[in-house]
Amino acid sequence: MGTGASSVTNTTAVVIGAGFGGIAAALRLRAKGYNVTVVDRCSKVGGRAQVFERDGYRHDAGPTVITAPFLFEELFELFGKRIQDYVTIKPLDTWYRFHFQDGIQFDYGGSIEDTLAQIEQIEPADKQGYLDLLDASRAIYQLGFEQLAHQPFHRLSELCVQAPAMLKLGSYRSVWDLVSRHLKSERLRQAFSIQPLLVGGNPFQTTSIYNLIHFLERAHGIHFAMGGTGALTDALGRLMAEEDITIRLGETVESVCVENGRAKGVLTEHGFTAADVVISNVDPAHLYDNMLERKDSCLSARIKTRYARKSMGLFVLYFGTNRLYPDVAHHTIWLGSRYKELLTDIFTHKVLADDFSIYLHRPTATDPSFAPEGHESFYALVPVPNLEGSVAWDIEGPRLRDRIVEALGSTLLPGLKESIRSDFFMTPENFQQDYLSPDGAGFSIAPTFYQSAWFRYHNKAEGPNGLYLVGAGTHPGAGLPGVLCSAKVLEVLVPRAAGVDARSKSNLALA
Repeated sequence: MGTGASSVTNTTAVVIGAGFGGIAAALRLRAKGYNVTVVDRCSKVGGRAQVFERDGYRHDAGPTVITAPFLFEELFELFGKRIQDYVTIKPLDTWYRFHFQDGIQFDYGGSIEDTLAQIEQIEPADKQGYLDLLDASRAIYQLGFEQLAHQPFHRLSELCVQAPAMLKLGSYRSVWDLVSRHLKSERLRQAFSIQPLLVGGNPFQTTSIYNLIHFLERAHGIHFAMGGTGALTDALGRLMAEEDITIRLGETVESVCVENGRAKGVLTEHGFTAADVVISNVDPAHLYDNMLERKDSCLSARIKTRYARKSMGLFVLYFGTNRLYPDVAHHTIWLGSRYKELLTDIFTHKVLADDFSIYLHRPTATDPSFAPEGHESFYALVPVPNLEGSVAWDIEGPRLRDRIVEALGSTLLPGLKESIRSDFFMTPENFQQDYLSPDGAGFSIAPTFYQSAWFRYHNKAEGPNGLYLVGAGTHPGAGLPGVLCSAKVLEVLVPRAAGVDARSKSNLALA
């Protein structure tokens, strides 16, 4: 049963896009008393977190790693509900298994003692260095996540206030530089600098502020939603329906309608929808380039859209196997022979190299329902150049598929050529077409120093009043915690609906 918010206010909000940022924004505005409508071009809520099913194999198309589950719990608690009544989120013992080309493996996860024992096997001298790195990551986390992730940064003064503390923490350094100051082993440096790739950044270019991810993982662990990320989006969709949020799927918003400098609603192929507040969960570059007239956007937004450095693209191979691989971890990072040089090819030269690294997801390690009995479900994600490079994906896609199968078959998944079933893949071209991602970037703009905080796309539109932005391209950044926190910023920016006071949550629950 819904909160009954519609009985106390006629103030309306439209959310463009039902990714995690859009879902969180819709729920937070509903808790503020708005009548909320969500419009998305996909057939299900979740944005990129769609679900593919082929011949009995199920695949999560979007994010598979859940950190900071309390950010999801908060969305249910807004309405006096418990997330565990909707979906089961299970902590994992091994967070990532790193596989190096010489066959050495490194399991990361569990307690600090577990991690130190693993480090001991690779480089005993790095045990103290890891503890020092963890201390540095904790300090960054306390500032960057606990204090700033849910605060707006649309005023330069806000950056100026925080700049001394950020500089003191070495935010001008890259993640690689920070990690290398503490660890000597090349393998461990790679393992503990990999986190920026999870949010679309090159560890050699990403500001060390993003090393907060390291402590975020340590503080809250890494989890998996039983049934997959699709089960989590189903749970959130059910919550939205219960709270009388209108969801319109299979419908693309063509433009934001502006009148006298204020967003007044959206236009889709089905017509105009009026709103007092508009929330955009589309890529900001697409918003400013295609959904607003030039006169309705500020120069700052146009400059960012023209000159922003985008994240890398993604090639994702989905497949099942007709045999089991019980020794493969839930999350494996299969590192290629090159590290910095490969990332330079991807991010700077924008060429598809002969070598690659792979994030291998095996959900059947935790939830066997992803595949028929005696079978496994996998996806192999490979960072590749975005469409600013000139890769002919109609030719290179099948070739890369074969190279991935050969590489995994000779290492982690012996016999893969014979056991693979029902495989298909997505390239950056699919991301551009299906999700309106400019240049097929997997994570919107890259998390460099000059594309963070105030320099990133603002949550309060650099354009019309009444328009707000959430999602990967906005502050604080990509990844599930980032996009969920971008919706928390709206708590500060968006006023409560007319007639709803600060006691709104309890009032609405009784209405």
